[in-house]
Amino acid sequence: MRVDPRETGDLTETQRLVRRSIRDICDGYDDEYWREHAATGEYPEEFVDELADAGWFGILIPEEYGGAGMSTRETAVMMEEIAACGGGFAAAQAVHGGIYNSVPLVEYADESLKEELLPAVAAGDTSIQAFGLTEPNAGSESTAIETRARREGDEYVVSGEKIWISRVDQSDYIVLVARTTPRSAVKRRTEGISMFLVDLEDAYAQDALEISEIDKTASEFVHSFELFFEDLRIPEEHLIGDEGEGFYQVLDGLNEERLVIAAECLGLGELALRTATEYAGEREVFGGPIGANQAVQHPLAEAYARLLAARSVTFEGADASANDAPRERLGSYANAAKYLAADAAFEAADAAVQTHGGFGVAREYDVERYFREARLARLVPITQELALNFIGEKSLGLPRSY
Repeated sequence: MRVDPRETGDLTETQRLVRRSIRDICDGYDDEYWREHAATGEYPEEFVDELADAGWFGILIPEEYGGAGMSTRETAVMMEEIAACGGGFAAAQAVHGGIYNSVPLVEYADESLKEELLPAVAAGDTSIQAFGLTEPNAGSESTAIETRARREGDEYVVSGEKIWISRVDQSDYIVLVARTTPRSAVKRRTEGISMFLVDLEDAYAQDALEISEIDKTASEFVHSFELFFEDLRIPEEHLIGDEGEGFYQVLDGLNEERLVIAAECLGLGELALRTATEYAGEREVFGGPIGANQAVQHPLAEAYARLLAARSVTFEGADASANDAPRERLGSYANAAKYLAADAAFEAADAAVQTHGGFGVAREYDVERYFREARLARLVPITQELALNFIGEKSLGLPRSY
């Protein structure tokens, strides 16, 4: 009897309900659905809309605003299940932003903005799928952003450029990060950065935003864009939190989000492993199934072991988050989980390709897509090297390396 990694560990009844509910939705979308969307680059609107209509974009929104008021642990269960269902990491990413981009509003927005938007997000009527942070000259070094928001009366005027911003075409709003004080005028590079909520329809109507899609080879149906802002006017009431404190506010939810990204990697790895083991049990060469050969069996067994280990760290971290663990302890869990889960997913996908032999690069067998997504997962939302930098400095007490 095969042991599914998702069946290991202790889940509460609520978490089991989340998994069953998400699995019921995912069961309506077969491998062919995801294969076709990856081939055409068409966004999986039917799948996302069904999740939205069922209220799952409100999983982290408090009940007083119409959400489910759940925690990182339930969200990790949800996103692992989505990634494992057949859509892989890309399917999870098609949903991820709509869940996590509401968190800054929950934590920092004025009450009037919360009451206006959060119930609509929780109900699936409004989407905040896009988060605008990365810039061409400020990739991993977020404090080096140059997009400027200057105050003019009761408005902010924004000009600048963003890159690798996903799901802009599927979003009503974008959470935008910009400098309200030039870097040259602050004592610390983390100061002078602010967050804003931008109504995309209004930005286009002002003729203050242009977008250009980036042609890419992984997660093809989750579209990524370069954004160009020129004199975009944002009302002051769309400032999220305190002016100049945006960088710290961005950091506030990163640990929980990285734990959920790790869960998405796990789901992808579990999907790749399941696909490979099914093929290895059925494909016969030299008079027997190839899964009986240790050269095939051992890489799959090793991938399973790696996924189990990474899953343990990921969900232990999610438990720590739910129990309000100190930030640095939670950061160690989050970065270790992301590092281990991304590597485990990559090893599983690589073993899946190798198991399929020449068919490993045939689109009809899907594993080549899992491999490309697993490679991407080692880069986003942070690179493996940055995760190790955090662990080296914060967990081991070594000198800062960057």
